[in-house]
Amino acid sequence: MRPPSMSAALLAALAWTVDATDREDLKSISLRTHSLQQPYLDSPMQSRWFDFGGDTIIRTDSYIRLTSDLPSQSGWLFSRVPLTATNWEVEVEFQISGKNQLYGDGFAMWITKQRGRQGPVFGSVDKFEGLGIFIDTYKNNRPGVVFPYVMAMFGDGQTSYDKTNDGKDSELAGCSARGIRQATVPTKLRLTYLQDKQLRMELQYKSEDEWQLCFELDKPPSIPNIAYLGFSAETGELSDNHDIISVSAKNLYRNPSVTGTTPNKGKSGRTKSPPVKEGGGWTWFFTKIFLFAMVCGGSYVGYTAYRAKGKSHRF
Repeated sequence: MRPPSMSAALLAALAWTVDATDREDLKSISLRTHSLQQPYLDSPMQSRWFDFGGDTIIRTDSYIRLTSDLPSQSGWLFSRVPLTATNWEVEVEFQISGKNQLYGDGFAMWITKQRGRQGPVFGSVDKFEGLGIFIDTYKNNRPGVVFPYVMAMFGDGQTSYDKTNDGKDSELAGCSARGIRQATVPTKLRLTYLQDKQLRMELQYKSEDEWQLCFELDKPPSIPNIAYLGFSAETGELSDNHDIISVSAKNLYRNPSVTGTTPNKGKSGRTKSPPVKEGGGWTWFFTKIFLFAMVCGGSYVGYTAYRAKGKSHRF
């Protein structure tokens, strides 16, 4: 398990809205520090939890536009604090659109040590350290692969992304996603990470509330302890609008009553059930018996007194 390095002040900033999920007995805690909703900005030109730069523009009623449908644009959006949760899920609604029949280049989602620096890899730096998810809309040189193509790359800080071959040699996992551009339904990605156990990417672009599994890895590489959530995009001679509509980040954990805790054992070695704190347990059981006995005793005393009073009236 990775020890958390977030300070107490940052922990206090988390919005702890707990809701149960029905997948793998997981529960989730919403991370406000890594989530974005309209109007995006807390002040006229600033977000409390995110920085942005390059050609990024923000329309508070609509979207965060990383690039406009213009040549040679590059923009980025990065969290100000690291994503230090051991297990997490990030769901992003985005939109790729444009007026041209030829378009490019694409956008990226990052969980990396580097943040807020423009570069040649979908608008961010090369030789990054951490995880990059690329939605590549322009095919350079990958025979037999249908584009747009969604690809994961794990960067070690030394390996370059080979744009000429669309990152083929450094691909961790990926899938084709024809129709993700100019889709008729809200387009979304959902990335789930369970340290040393799972990296799962799902996409929504064919039908609303219908998720397509892009890839799933059982033993993914470990993401750096200090890593920032970010997004970037770029255009070249060809262009597109690359918009972020919303970001929802969650810290995932297992229900202690199901897994993840060591059972209590007595001297006999048998597993004891965990104590019930609210409205249960032996204390409450005996309390109910005691109250019941008091009610019965009181009823008996009252009934005896009533009979004695009745007899005295007869004489």
